[in-house]
Amino acid sequence: MSDDSSPSLSETDIEPSPTRDFEEEMAGKLASARAVIGKELRKVIIGQNEVVDQMLIALLAGGHCLVTGAPGLAKTLLVSTLAKVFDLSFNRIQFTPDLMPSDITGTEILEETAEGKRELVFNRGPIFANLILADEINRTPPKTQAALLEAMQEKQVTVAGQSLKLDKPFFVLATQNPIEMEGTYPLPEAQLDRFMFNIVIDYLSEDDEVAVVSQTTGEGPEEVNAVFSGADLLKCHAVVRRVPIAEEVVRYAVKIAANSRPGQPHSSDYINQWVNWGAGTRAGQSLVLGGKTRALLEGRSHVTFEDIRAMAAPVLRHRILTNYRAEAEGISIEDVIRKVIELTAER
Repeated sequence: MSDDSSPSLSETDIEPSPTRDFEEEMAGKLASARAVIGKELRKVIIGQNEVVDQMLIALLAGGHCLVTGAPGLAKTLLVSTLAKVFDLSFNRIQFTPDLMPSDITGTEILEETAEGKRELVFNRGPIFANLILADEINRTPPKTQAALLEAMQEKQVTVAGQSLKLDKPFFVLATQNPIEMEGTYPLPEAQLDRFMFNIVIDYLSEDDEVAVVSQTTGEGPEEVNAVFSGADLLKCHAVVRRVPIAEEVVRYAVKIAANSRPGQPHSSDYINQWVNWGAGTRAGQSLVLGGKTRALLEGRSHVTFEDIRAMAAPVLRHRILTNYRAEAEGISIEDVIRKVIELTAER
């Protein structure tokens, strides 16, 4: 970290240790780091506390995010501010119908060397950064979407038959505009499943909106300082995965995902009636990783059932597909998620 007063994660901090003291110490460090990060974000971002927490959990867990919200709700500002706080290289890619894969990954150009010879030189595209904002990802054709999704899954891009590794850490935060859907290319369910969270940004309260308008029409916000680094973030990923979790809590996460699937022997009448497709195994993995990260950020070294429930909405929103009957009757994805949690017993 750049600030000496901020909590730091040294190499020794993440050495494997069987002791509970180690786990509690790391929980304390990340809980303190959360306060420092929040202080910096609040210089620019007003309100949206739940959205900020969910993005922070995804970054610390090493997951990609979909961000859904109407225009003008500071989606781009929030992502670029997170990049500053974590001292990550940041690129914004505006997805349009004419965008080609090479516009993202880069292309080879012919250059003349000092010796007078000509050779192909690869010019890196905007995908070569730590944090990518894929703005309006559903406005570009599937071929270009696939180039981004390969980078997300494999942490590499393929150009002219060669695979090039991306810098670590690597995150994609892709925005989708829920209005003006004409002429868009919705991501298939199999590709949506690669995003850890679908985070919904809603309109601010009146008081928060007054504060935003006042700040943005005045002298401007304070300068945001970097309090973490990419190396710190990679260490956090290792710490999160070593958080202990009881088998019954893991089973609870798996049951939540399973209870969203229609046509199974255990499926409820509600799910069979309103849902076309439920969440897969990645949902259980994301629930557990998100729960572990949430526990650490709250200063705990163990995961509770409440941690799993708190992650259910962002994890399941893009993994459950309701049917036409649900749409006609006004049954939303949020309604289905609440019902799934209600149907899932802790033990």
